[in-house]
Amino acid sequence: MTAIASAPPGPKQNHLLAALPVDVFARLLPALEPISMRLGDVLYESGGQLSYVYFPTSAIVSIHHVMENGASAEIAGVGNEGVLGISLFMGGNNMPNLATVQTAGQGYRLKGTLMMAEFNRAGPMMRLLLRYTQALMTQMSQTAVCNRHHSVEQQLCRWLLLTLDRLPSNELIMTQELIAGMIGVRREGITEAAGNLQRAGLISYRRGHITVLDRTGLEQLTCECYNVVKKEFQRLLRDVDTII
Repeated sequence: MTAIASAPPGPKQNHLLAALPVDVFARLLPALEPISMRLGDVLYESGGQLSYVYFPTSAIVSIHHVMENGASAEIAGVGNEGVLGISLFMGGNNMPNLATVQTAGQGYRLKGTLMMAEFNRAGPMMRLLLRYTQALMTQMSQTAVCNRHHSVEQQLCRWLLLTLDRLPSNELIMTQELIAGMIGVRREGITEAAGNLQRAGLISYRRGHITVLDRTGLEQLTCECYNVVKKEFQRLLRDVDTII
């Protein structure tokens, strides 16, 4: 992970930063460091100390729980709607999970000490981050329920839709092997589910590129979990004027 050379997307492409009052944003802006997030970059190791928090703009970061035997599964994703590193201001100080870049792109990072200084003002930043944390907890709990009770095809639809919500296009660069690792199932299960979606005309898949052809069809096929997560984020973060 290195500082990017060309002009990055502005920090207000991150929805949380964009929601801050002018004075709070102006206070943080000089300390926001633009970074390039490459596919597979590890932002946090499980148990690692948090030195920075990250605000993705065009990248998507996957948060994984890693088992003792090395197996892992995604428990949440963070894109331009949020921030990575909530353990810092929730009092944990260490990251309990592995965080890796799922979709390459750009973002900003802020030193943890500066984040805590702003959070401890008990002002708009604190209220906004607590709302976001509640929404993220909903995503985590719903993912656990989905992985236990719904089919691989439904899980794949949920994952595709949540990823699309964070991207400007309907195309994803992602291999079936990586998706299987995200969801925590065997690759053969993803191959079968993706094949079903392709035959139904909902997606097109070739050489690690997935193009969603019929988003409405995916929404009809997915389980309730996608809408639960989406509505909770909208409910908690839509009316930012009342939050801050």
